[in-house]
Amino acid sequence: MADTNDRPDSVVLDARGLRVLAHPLRVQLVGTLRKYGPSTATRLAERLGVNSGTASYHLRRLGAAGFVEEDTDRGNARDRWWRAVHRMTELNDADLADREPEATLTYLQSVASAYTLRTQQTLNELQTMPRAWRDTFDMSDWVLRLTPEEALALRGELRAVVDRYRKDGPEAAANAPEDAERVTVVTHLLPELDAPAPADGPAEPGETTGPRPS
Repeated sequence: MADTNDRPDSVVLDARGLRVLAHPLRVQLVGTLRKYGPSTATRLAERLGVNSGTASYHLRRLGAAGFVEEDTDRGNARDRWWRAVHRMTELNDADLADREPEATLTYLQSVASAYTLRTQQTLNELQTMPRAWRDTFDMSDWVLRLTPEEALALRGELRAVVDRYRKDGPEAAANAPEDAERVTVVTHLLPELDAPAPADGPAEPGETTGPRPS
């Protein structure tokens, strides 16, 4: 989610757009087109492990909603190419989740699944990567205790750090240093609200509060 739409290459979700993207395959299709550039339904289907008819159907739905468009400079009537319209998707309507709770949850679950798949793909390739790139890999978590205002400030600072670095896209390689490769930065800021303590006081570390096994 983002606070403002100050990025010309982003699309801010409204209720209709949220409902269209509330499907795991559509999230993957949009993300793949943004990452690798224009492609056909057949090629996308092969990459994502679905049949071309399914990919074509969902691309048409995404096209009707304005997330992708036909690339008329490529292909022909039998070989349609598609490209992403935007580089980013933003969900920044504070009331939208209340109005569309099921679509919001499904969309966010689809995004989370895409992040998990991306992480697993990197792990599968880690041992065969050149040492210089293998040494850059990182998975860390830090547990903080913040106010909502501090958490929002942290989110903004993290985003500002990422903004200082070179963005990737289908055309980015031509202007990047020779040894530059694609790097995906995935951040999560996860509120974990404390549950009320049991009536008889908090349990000691390692002590269970339910029935003990016999």
